Amino acid sequence: MVEASLNYHNIFADLPDLSAHLFAGATPRQLMAGETLFRVGEAGNGCYRLDRGVLKVNITSPKGDERILAIIGPGSIVGELALIDGRPRSASIIALKDCDLLFIGRAAFNEYATQHPEIYKYLVDVLASRLREADDTIAATSFLSVKARVARTLLELAKHLGQSEGAGRVIIRHKTNQGDIAALAGVARENVSRVLSKWKKQNIVTRWSFYYTLKNTTALERELKT
Repeated sequence: MVEASLNYHNIFADLPDLSAHLFAGATPRQLMAGETLFRVGEAGNGCYRLDRGVLKVNITSPKGDERILAIIGPGSIVGELALIDGRPRSASIIALKDCDLLFIGRAAFNEYATQHPEIYKYLVDVLASRLREADDTIAATSFLSVKARVARTLLELAKHLGQSEGAGRVIIRHKTNQGDIAALAGVARENVSRVLSKWKKQNIVTRWSFYYTLKNTTALERELKT
């Protein structure tokens, strides 16, 4: 479910005051884990700020194969492309954990932007950043080993959904199967199975009751360099 490039650019990341003012009168929205915020192809009528929880950004092929583009945490903005081009949603957003969000529609955004036109000078930087992230993704897909991509996926899951037990051990507190990891890493499920079997024998990663435990995150970080 995660690609090698997992950064999710926030158009307001460099403008915290703007974000606070823009969302001051926003409409609150709650999502339960597993609920969908919006789906690819739906009308893009505004954007959301995630204040609590974890979301995944995904696309699905005509055959039903899922690909997760990013996992994002609190403070991120989702759906902002609709504010830029007014086109339908380019990806689906689904809650991995219970979420609290704030929504602002395009009309309210446009009204605010009229009073604060400085926001537009950042949009070119956003588009350039997106292109660079796409380049990084292509490079990672082409050059990272299967083990490196699986390790990166597990570490990203641990970052957003993990609970540290100290001494480099982290439990991923989210029901995850090999198909999920394969979709995140962008590799075949059979390859994920082989990699995890090897790491289980090496006592690097274990699984119990649907939860993976990273018993040696240092070893996984080393795999990123192989």
